[in-house]
Amino acid sequence: MSGRRRVLLIDDDEAFRYSASRVLNAAGFEVTSYPDYRGALDYLQRGGPADVLVTDIMMPEHIHGFALARMARMCNTDIKVIYVTAFDVPKDEAIGPILRKPLNDDELVKQVQLALAA
Repeated sequence: MSGRRRVLLIDDDEAFRYSASRVLNAAGFEVTSYPDYRGALDYLQRGGPADVLVTDIMMPEHIHGFALARMARMCNTDIKVIYVTAFDVPKDEAIGPILRKPLNDDELVKQVQLALAA
């Protein structure tokens, strides 16, 4: 088993998911990614390890990233949350920082590191 910190990445944009996974892996994180909330929740409910959830806010199937974060916290109370979005969204439901797409690679890595340090 790896000693690397684990990031659970959820985004329906395949190109973003691929790019963010590569950046985070190169920075030393172990990344598990899914295109929707169902895969992520199944993973967490089965006890899949995750230190940080990086989730898109606007996703298909009427489940947004804010709801996913609340559900993830029911499975893993210690999970840190970072949101990503290309849209203006209300921040009142956020339980972590909201990053605006397109993201700078260094900013994504920095925010994951800050979340883990908190």
